[in-house]
Amino acid sequence: MAETGLRSVRDEETRTGDANMADDDFIAEGGHPLHVHEFHEFLHVPVGRIVVTALGRDHELSASVALWIPAGIAHSARFGADSVIAVESFDADRFQLPYQDVTTINITDAQRRLVLGRMRSTRAQAEDPEVFAALSAGHRNCLPLPQPTSHTAGVVARELARTPSDPRTATEWAENLYTSSTSLRRAFRAETGMAFSEWRTRLRLNHSLSLLEQGQLVSSVAARVGFVSTNGYILAFRRHFGQTPGAYVRNSLDRSA
Repeated sequence: MAETGLRSVRDEETRTGDANMADDDFIAEGGHPLHVHEFHEFLHVPVGRIVVTALGRDHELSASVALWIPAGIAHSARFGADSVIAVESFDADRFQLPYQDVTTINITDAQRRLVLGRMRSTRAQAEDPEVFAALSAGHRNCLPLPQPTSHTAGVVARELARTPSDPRTATEWAENLYTSSTSLRRAFRAETGMAFSEWRTRLRLNHSLSLLEQGQLVSSVAARVGFVSTNGYILAFRRHFGQTPGAYVRNSLDRSA
């Protein structure tokens, strides 16, 4: 694994409760054993993929999905030899993280540029409050949505991000882009880890969150993000978020209050 960033992964581990362990013993080849940080940690993987396991759940990180690990949560990691990991850490006493659990986020282009710029900079300051604000901003409830990397699948992903209600099927997208539907479906599966239909559903559900919080009717939100029926939207929302859209809105209002 290529180690880089303001503090390398190896440097970060020496600050944990296992700091008395020798680095070579603590960081095994291909992964990190279970350990705990006393600080909040933000992980981004600009190259390759890693899997972080915490509280019985696996979180797969890629160039488009980053991870916040709050202080005090035990976690381990597995990574490939070609992975490059950017790490930002923040004192838990100084910085109030909006996430209480290990949380994946869909990293934005602006956040990616910020992290990569700090990796290259020799003047970047550790625990910068502006960096913390930029990396912890965003919708905390969004579903992880890895972005496809190939040209054709990337075109489809960008168009759907602009217009999530676009009703075209994978076959219709493939015809428009002069490729086969099999190739397009394989690209989504290989590059995002999910089928095209599941990826599109997650995109639509993520877009629906802000519309719900704006006070729009559930039926209106369902239509705006591309669901054929309100009932289908409610079922998909419950499957992915564990509650109905109405309950989500009520809980959001309670948190705001």
